[in-house]
Amino acid sequence: MKGWPGEPQMQYNVMVAEQQAAAHLHEPITDVVFDFGNVLITWDPQSVLKPRYAQDVIDAFLDNDISGFYDVNDRMDAGVSQEEAIAWMRETHGEPWASILEYYIANFEDSLTGVVPGARVLVQELKSLGIGVWGLSNWEKELFPIAYQYCPILQQLQDSVVSGNVGLRKPHADIYEYALRQFGINAATSVFIDDKAMNIVGANAVGMRGIRLSDMGQVRAELIRYGVPLVQPLHLDELMD
Repeated sequence: MKGWPGEPQMQYNVMVAEQQAAAHLHEPITDVVFDFGNVLITWDPQSVLKPRYAQDVIDAFLDNDISGFYDVNDRMDAGVSQEEAIAWMRETHGEPWASILEYYIANFEDSLTGVVPGARVLVQELKSLGIGVWGLSNWEKELFPIAYQYCPILQQLQDSVVSGNVGLRKPHADIYEYALRQFGINAATSVFIDDKAMNIVGANAVGMRGIRLSDMGQVRAELIRYGVPLVQPLHLDELMD
């Protein structure tokens, strides 16, 4: 099975406000909290592996049922060290997967392939409007400084909570509550943007509305629809006037 296990069905790029968030659907938006991987920055583990491994090996490694890659990522995101993660994969899934994981970790920076289109401008516009911009991400504590160094957009956020640093992990409620306290913001007037449905469900459970992202332009349009006064996209007829 490729991808993260346990993902529920959910639409992309629309405001989701269920569970505790349902009462807050039409509250004004004062803060936007962003996930990092494939929300602000593109994370592509294949890019790390292509120089050394053939595509059939890469496909197998990124199949959680074969290698446990996504399970071991969850463990690292929750605070397990890299050495413990490699040992766990060797014990549970054997070779060659443990050695490939070791190679992946050693060359992790190659998985960070750029800023998600539209993310940089959105962050800047939100800040110019006085809307808080924050980060909440599952990330292994020793790998996060690499992302922070190579991806300046992360430095534009007002503050961030990283799972590996606090020993908590999305989609569990305690990390959202921790972030809300650290940032000093209100769940009712916040929106959480993530690419994983399970993490939007987690945000809703603590009262935060959420948007599951696949296209930053559509997310931008959804924020406008809910009252954020961002610059509207220009249409051809407007340009030709």
